[in-house]
Parts: sequence; C-alpha cells; structure tokens
Amino acid sequence: MQTDTAVRDSLRALVLSRLLVWASATGAILAFGFGPVRGAFNPPGLTRGFGPLGDLLAAPAARWDASWYLVIAHYGYRPDLGSFTASRTAFFPLYPLALRVLSSVGPPPVLAGVLLSLAALALALYGIHRLTTLELGGLPHAARAARLAVALVAFAPMAVFLSAVYSESLYLALSVGVFWFARHGRWASVAALGALAAATRSAGVVLLVPVLVLYLYGPREDRAPDAAAPDGVALDRTSARSPAARHWPPVAARHLAWLRPRYRVRRDIVWLAALPAGLGAYLAYLALAGADPLLPFHAQDVWGRRFAGPYGGVWSGAVAAFDGARQLLSGQEHHAYFTPVDGNPFGAAAHNLTLFAFLALALPALLGVLRRLPLAYGAYVLAALALPLSYPVGAQPLMSLPRFLLVLFPLAMWLAMWLVPRPRAARALLCASALAMALFGAAFATWHWVA
Repeated sequence: MQTDTAVRDSLRALVLSRLLVWASATGAILAFGFGPVRGAFNPPGLTRGFGPLGDLLAAPAARWDASWYLVIAHYGYRPDLGSFTASRTAFFPLYPLALRVLSSVGPPPVLAGVLLSLAALALALYGIHRLTTLELGGLPHAARAARLAVALVAFAPMAVFLSAVYSESLYLALSVGVFWFARHGRWASVAALGALAAATRSAGVVLLVPVLVLYLYGPREDRAPDAAAPDGVALDRTSARSPAARHWPPVAARHLAWLRPRYRVRRDIVWLAALPAGLGAYLAYLALAGADPLLPFHAQDVWGRRFAGPYGGVWSGAVAAFDGARQLLSGQEHHAYFTPVDGNPFGAAAHNLTLFAFLALALPALLGVLRRLPLAYGAYVLAALALPLSYPVGAQPLMSLPRFLLVLFPLAMWLAMWLVPRPRAARALLCASALAMALFGAAFATWHWVA
C-alpha cells in the first residue's frame, strides 16, 4: 500500500512539475526569443541545430553547464590537450558516461540527457516519499508529509535543473538511495550507490559522514541497538552511568555515555571504505591519462573559487548581499560598491541578494532538520554545505548555492513535516515555489544565468 501511494504521489509531482517547466520555458522563448547571450556556450549539434521545434523543446534542458556534460559525453575529457580541456575535469564522469551510453543506443544526446534526468528524478521522489514515511513511523500525518515533501522537491524554485542535462537528479537519486539502504543496514548497496555518487559530483564523498553516523548510532531497521559498548558504557542516553564514567560530573557523564556508539562495529563496516571509490577511480583515470590527478579540484580556479576558511563563504555572501542592497538602493551604476563580473552592477547586486536569500531561508530548515530528524540527516546537510560555503567565488561568493541546496533533500523533508499541520501555509508556499520555478525556468531557457 505504501509503495502504491509513493509511486502515485511521485509520478503526479513529476509530471505536473515538468509540464510547468516546459510550458514556462517555451512560452518565454516564443514571447521574447532565445536571449541576448545565446552564443555563450552553445555548440552546434549538441545544444542547438535541431530545427525550430527541436531547439525550442531543448531549451529548458540544454543551457550553461549542460553544454559541458554534452561536450564530455561526445568528445571525452581529453586530458592530453592540457589547459585547453582542463576545465572539463571539474564535471565528474558518471553523468556524462551514462549520457554517452544512453545516446549510443538511439536518442540524440539532449533527449538522452532529459530521459536520464527524468528517470533519476522519478527514483529520487519515490525514495524521498518512502524515507519521509519511514522517519515519521506510524503517525497519522505521515502520508501527507511524504506527499508534501515530494511536491516541495519537484516544485522547488531551482527544480528546473532536475530535468535539465545536469547531474542534479542523478546525484539526488543516489544520495536518497544511500540513506534508504543505510537505514535498513544493507551496507553493500550503500557502498555501491555511495561510490556512484562520489563519481557524480565532488560532494558525493561527504555521504560517508551520514553513513557512519547511521552505522554507529542509527536508527537502523536491520537490528536493535546493542545494550552496551565493549567497555561496558551504557548506550542509551537515559540509562544508568557505567563504572567507567562514575568519576565524571553527572551532566558530563551523561553526554559521554551518549557519545558512545549504539551499535558495535562488525565486519560489514568494511563496505563503507568503498564509498570514496568513485572519486578514487576518477582521479586514477586522470593519472593514467598523464594528467594531474588533482585536476578536478584545481579546475575550480577557473570559476574563481578560493578557500575562505570553514564556512567562510557565509560572511562573504553576507557582505556581497549588503553591498548589493546598497547598489540597488543607490539607483545608479556609475559607482559600484563591489567589482561586478559582467560589468553590470545592478544584475550582480540582484544575484548576490538572491543567493543570500536562499542561504537565509536554508538556515532555519537546517536547524529544523537537526531538531526533528535523526542526527545523520543534519550531519549530511552540514557536511555537504561545508564545500560551497568554504570555497566562495570572488565577486559572487554564493554562486550555485541554490542548486547545491536543491539536492539536500532532508531540508524538504523537515519543511514538509513542519507544514503538514499548517495547510494554508503549505498551499501558499507551494504556489510561490512553483511560480518561482516557472520564472527561473523561463530565465534559464533564454540564456539568463540562474544559480
């Protein structure tokens, strides 16, 4: 019964949200044309050249970074060409490899990419539905929360990327699968999906953090927690203190006992060592091809990413947003309060304000995840955000942050749980989110930079 409900809710959200994406994007092109920077990175035969109708239908899927994936799928990384192709290595290989395999059996590359993203999105939505139901147990509102969580992901403001030729859907499906199998103690499946996620994007390796938390602390469906750790320390936060902790003050002793793993380490923990295997295989390929194996990380220099300390991008983003607000309130472009990337202070200011707004909205959701969901979910969000928030981009410190937030599904799970007893707020938020998705989809299709 739960499976049928999850399939029905997921397919409904998938179909309705994608219809809205294509309708808004193609409508914008018919009304305003393809946009002023159509030639930015628009290789013929890959993102255009399909005839008037083909170019129109491909617009919501083949823009900006989609060109990188299509080029890699068609030509490969070609590390032998040195700096000319070094930027390609910033895009991890699983998505373009799957794209190449799928397009080799018939569909053109753009259509293959859309089909791949849609299939992954369907699996991701189904998994989010099942995970939300699992975490809420037998509560009467579990089904409504799961349905709402799926809708919040499918109609998220940046959900246009979930059907584009981008790796977001694939990574989302793999990361949801990692959580599902870890919750059920199926560590071989966790290792396989985690390795694939690490080969999909650089953030995939941080899935090791929540997997370790679930392995040691749970909750787990495969077996009950062990009664005590090997040294006799009590594992339950409410149980009596062990002899080893009696010399500690009462409060400190309780916290010390809580930090002890609730599950003993067994031989199946060796599966967890395979999670970074996808990243390792990619770096090994580059080394065997005669390139620097760390090239994917050096390639980020092209986009101006620099280490600013742990989560230092939060401060940089706040400063950029403040300067952007000053720029817009000044009403003039002659004096810029910062160095805009494209020479348009108003456009850059609006981007920085938008990016910081996404971060500001994500912080309460992160706190909600830490309070309401098992610890592994909050640990995952914190670890995943450490990468973009520690390596800001020069004049646009939080660049691409909304896309990174899009795949952090625990945020949507908590928001759905919070909104279930507030149906009016849920309807208003879903409508606003769907409208934002339509607007961002129209901007994306007309070659305006989004996220």
